[in-house]
Formats: sequence, structure tokens, C-alpha cells
Amino acid sequence: MARNFPAQEEVAADASQLKALLIALGRQRSLRDPLASTCEQMQFTPPQLHTLLWLGEDGALTMGELARRLGVTEKTVTGVVDRLEREAYVQRERDTADRRVVRCRLTDRGAQTYAELDSHLQEKLQRMLGLLDPADRTQLFTILQKLGTRLAELLQLAPCPAAEPAEDGGAEP
Repeated sequence: MARNFPAQEEVAADASQLKALLIALGRQRSLRDPLASTCEQMQFTPPQLHTLLWLGEDGALTMGELARRLGVTEKTVTGVVDRLEREAYVQRERDTADRRVVRCRLTDRGAQTYAELDSHLQEKLQRMLGLLDPADRTQLFTILQKLGTRLAELLQLAPCPAAEPAEDGGAEP
């Protein structure tokens, strides 16, 4: 089903307002990227950290899949994986069904690091969401799901999954 999207001029003022809000939030380092301080503490670059997160979330991925998730070229992701492999966080392995395909997966050390990163991210997000009341959090999730679904339609991707509400109705810190 095709959706009609508003003309660009209809949302130009809103886009300017959103840009200003995102810039203002970006100036507050703790809100810009909940993992920024983690990169520094663990001595990972952002692409290395995001590689660990994607592999932890999705399991073994080809270099092409990983590059698309990171939004970088395969050449760039190869360098990222090379360093993580030297440090024993990831391992490359041949696909059993097609020996031409090489997949990258977390090692035990990488899985342990992913668990620490995931816990750290959860903590930071809880702190951030704790700034909002439950109704605002619900509204935020609804808007993000709608945006994700509509972007997927526009780009012909899989829709954004619905968020599962917390058992207590909100994510209290």
C-alpha cells in the first residue's frame, strides 16, 4: 500500500525546528550518544563499538551485512574487524553452506564485552528515559515506531518492530 507523504515545503519549518533540537541535544554530550563515554573508557572507536553491538544483537554477519548496518564501506569495515580480530573480540569463519562466504562473529571475549556494553547502554538509556514521565515515554516510542515504519516503507525495508512496553508500564530507572 502506497502512502502519500506531504510535500517538502509543508514540513520545511518542522525540519528546521527538528534540526535545531537535534543540534541542541547534540551539544549535551551525554544525550548525543549514550556510548560516547564507553568508547573512551574501553578504548574503542565508535565503529568498533557498534560492530560489537551489531554482532551481539544479530549474531554472525558477512562483511557486507556488517558494512550496511554500520553505514560504511566494506573496505572500512574490514579495517574495523581486523583490529577487533587482533584483539580477540571477533573471529572470521567460513560459512558452512557456502565456503566463499566469510562471516564475522563474536569470540567469548567479544561476547563478554558485548554483555558489558549492553548493560552499560541499558543503564544510560534508563537514565535518559527517566527524565520523561510515563506518558511522554509512551508518546516517544509511538512516534519513533511510526517514523521507523514510514522510513521502511519509503526505503522498502522491513518495518520497525513494535516496542514491548515494560511490565510496570514504563522504564523507571
